[in-house]
Amino acid sequence: MMKVIVVGCTHAGTAAVKGILKNNPDAEVVVYEKNDNISFLSCGIALYVGGVVKDVSGLFYSNPEELASLGAEVHMEHEVENIDTNAKSVNVKSLSTGETETVSYDKLVMTTGSWPIIPPIEGIDSNNILLCKNFNQANDIIAHAKSAQKITVIGAGYIGIELVEAFSSSGKDVTLIDGADRILSKYLDKPFTDVLEDELRQHNVTLALGENVASFQANENGDVTKVATASAEFEADLVIMCVGFKPMTDLLKGQVDMLPNGAIKVNAYMQTSLPDVFAAGDSTVVHYNPNHSDQYIPLATNAVRQGMLIGYNLTEQRLAYRGTQGTSGLHLFGWNIGSTGMTIENARLNQIDAAATTFEDNYRPEFMPTTENVLMTLVYEKGTSRIIGGQLMSKYDITQSANTLSLAIQNHMTVEDLALSDFFFQPNFDRPWNYLNLLAQAAMADIEATE
Repeated sequence: MMKVIVVGCTHAGTAAVKGILKNNPDAEVVVYEKNDNISFLSCGIALYVGGVVKDVSGLFYSNPEELASLGAEVHMEHEVENIDTNAKSVNVKSLSTGETETVSYDKLVMTTGSWPIIPPIEGIDSNNILLCKNFNQANDIIAHAKSAQKITVIGAGYIGIELVEAFSSSGKDVTLIDGADRILSKYLDKPFTDVLEDELRQHNVTLALGENVASFQANENGDVTKVATASAEFEADLVIMCVGFKPMTDLLKGQVDMLPNGAIKVNAYMQTSLPDVFAAGDSTVVHYNPNHSDQYIPLATNAVRQGMLIGYNLTEQRLAYRGTQGTSGLHLFGWNIGSTGMTIENARLNQIDAAATTFEDNYRPEFMPTTENVLMTLVYEKGTSRIIGGQLMSKYDITQSANTLSLAIQNHMTVEDLALSDFFFQPNFDRPWNYLNLLAQAAMADIEATE
């Protein structure tokens, strides 16, 4: 019987266990998870903090009992302390009893995930400076936020922005600090972030952009009181660190190929440089289609796809990874925002000769009782017109169109392909030309004007 050890069980691990047992019902699958829960949707933390999600149990979509019922042997609160890929064994410790044992495997699945980056800032060990990743941290944030009034969020990515909205909506005095000069700079170009930054200011959020935290100050009890940047100080009785994530892969350091940040390199079948060691999720690189490179993009969507692929490819190379565009969506102060692929800023940083067309139109005809404006950008490679990115924003929910643009990038479509793509017309839903057709036609006009 083939023995499979799965290390870590959040999104990629849960998907891998289910996939392995579905495709290899005779396999012996042993799971080691150091936490007391699995499958927590950390992307729902801000909704939980903001009271939109009342029952936190809904943020878990699996549990140890479900995996056991499928045939897995699940060991919760067990930490793998060492892996020997030559001997094909792991050393594991029970966190409740302290007992350790060495267990051998035929196949190893590394789904250890990521951990929030903790910068070496003076005073970061002060009380009330919290991280935002797992279930216990979500509960910590909620407990502390009840009594806190001045809350500083550090990091203007998706998690930081969503927490800012949740805190400001509940009447807190919120400051947002980020080293970049714009919010959400990895996902959106300036026309979009300008609108959202105005929205944040209207909701009385203090923005400190282009600022790095220099130090935290605390009182005699060790509780944080101030956050200092190079040019300003902000009073704070609660600080949430949201400056990004790093892969937790020290167990395999020096044993498999990795990126400099520690993300494990895998092939299209989720095999590492050792064919019997698989990896998926936040511990792993993704193949980024817009520029055909290995990148680190920790998203739950990438994790569940990669985990599923391990189930298919454990014993033979059956189903190849299609790569990712880093597609994401956001709902912020009534705005619906979708993003996929590269921003124009990102393309230039990656030395891609790209151009972008920004276009606005109503999503459906003006003769209808209501309609809403859609702000859109299409990013494409000069010369080939290959689509490499796109962003959309509206009070109407246009976010599924980011998925359409994601497919366009994945399938190497050009601006001209999208301009003429077959989309339906029905006045309840859209115009005779869908707004994505119109966006691509505007890009065609821009290209023709420069030729």
